[in-house]
Amino acid sequence: MSAWGKRDDMLVHQREPFNAEPPRTALAGHRRTPPDAFYVRNHGPVPGIDPATWRLTVDGLVRHRLDLSLEHLRERFDEAEVTATLQCAGNRRAGLIEVRDIPGEAPWGPGATATARWTGVRLADVLAHAGLRPGAAHIAFAAPDVSQLADPPQPYGGSISTGKALGPEVLLAWAMDGRPLPQIHGAPLRVIVPGWIGARSVKWLTRVTAQAEPSANHFQATAYRVLPAEADPGRAGPGDGISLGPIALNCDILSPDDGAHLPPGPTEITGYALAGDDRTVARVDVSLDGGRSWAQADLDAGHDPWTWQHWRTTVDLPEGAIKVTARAWDSTGAVQPESPAHLWNPKGYVNNSWAHIHLNS
Repeated sequence: MSAWGKRDDMLVHQREPFNAEPPRTALAGHRRTPPDAFYVRNHGPVPGIDPATWRLTVDGLVRHRLDLSLEHLRERFDEAEVTATLQCAGNRRAGLIEVRDIPGEAPWGPGATATARWTGVRLADVLAHAGLRPGAAHIAFAAPDVSQLADPPQPYGGSISTGKALGPEVLLAWAMDGRPLPQIHGAPLRVIVPGWIGARSVKWLTRVTAQAEPSANHFQATAYRVLPAEADPGRAGPGDGISLGPIALNCDILSPDDGAHLPPGPTEITGYALAGDDRTVARVDVSLDGGRSWAQADLDAGHDPWTWQHWRTTVDLPEGAIKVTARAWDSTGAVQPESPAHLWNPKGYVNNSWAHIHLNS
């Protein structure tokens, strides 16, 4: 095992703070991601928190400020579960870097996405107990992990709309796949915001604040925003660009691996697709000729409304080099854009262009 109980073959983008993704093939065939293959995205060192003394503060535009221990959460609120896929906003950034370099940003491949069954309590129940006051349009989250990416350095935080926060799918989670939440994934408590970028599922949660405006934290106000292609990210300030929330429609190929050498003939191609927010994947197409013609893949039923869907198809692999392309459609009729060149932005977010692998036979 490598660091934090992860697979030895994890692609580690950074050791401190720890950022890593599994090889694409490690995600193939799993509705829920094996814990050792679950990607890690951190912005600062993992904080050391004693669960016995940890407390969650709920404050801001509420009638009753709350200070809750884990025991309080378990005793006062009904336990809830949700199976949800998390995806980093930088997932597949490597495809944008192929268009033009993105200095200072990790070249994430397709593995910055994963699925687990999360257990905890509904954020909506906690907010109801606190009593939201009029004007509480946003729910902000704060954590103790200090990031040097902000200037000056500051603890990580972010916010979501109150409308989303009151959805029954949004949890304050203490368990992952039936086991206590691992430290690297946010123990003792984290937020799970299904359908939204992973940056909003704040780990090591210590404070929930109801407020009139979005969080002023660097990672809400300045980072995780799509800037125009011509913008200088070093000069971007609060409010510049488009703030990221719901995940954009995306898919990628998980097996075979990119660059694999295979015998010609019938070959199974598998992958995942994810629509984000409350949309579903309606169709996945696969092409062997660069998109001139397409064959529809078999798509798994959406067993859980907040998870990816896996797909598969068998193609007749010709001799020589071949490029396999995949694209997804969602329940609104939207389809992934063809080229990453049209999506390039100076922070490398939201590459949801057609997916490709190259094979040799």
